Amino acid sequence: MSGYSDLTIWAIILLSGLGTYGLRWSFLGAFSNRPMPVWAQRLLRYTAVAVLPAIAAPLVAWPAATGGAPDPARLIAAVVTMGVGLVTRNVLAAILTGMAALYLGLYLIG
Repeated sequence: MSGYSDLTIWAIILLSGLGTYGLRWSFLGAFSNRPMPVWAQRLLRYTAVAVLPAIAAPLVAWPAATGGAPDPARLIAAVVTMGVGLVTRNVLAAILTGMAALYLGLYLIG
């Protein structure tokens, strides 16, 4: 019961999809016959690295499971994930180790 009509929700979904498609097409479709400038390539190289922390940070700082209050299990898991990622330079190892640390922390701390 969000208070929004079905039409409003579907319009937002449709417009968001069209906006995303248009933004991606502007790079891939409109400029595909020209080389991308070096400065743009350098900036876009960091996009994937920035997306995962941007998704995970609110889940660590304001977890819905605790009513928005940070808890030790999630903070420890975040530190373990960052440490493994920095040491191994392996994203999959960092994610899996962070998941294990989170589940172990939730089991032990509660």
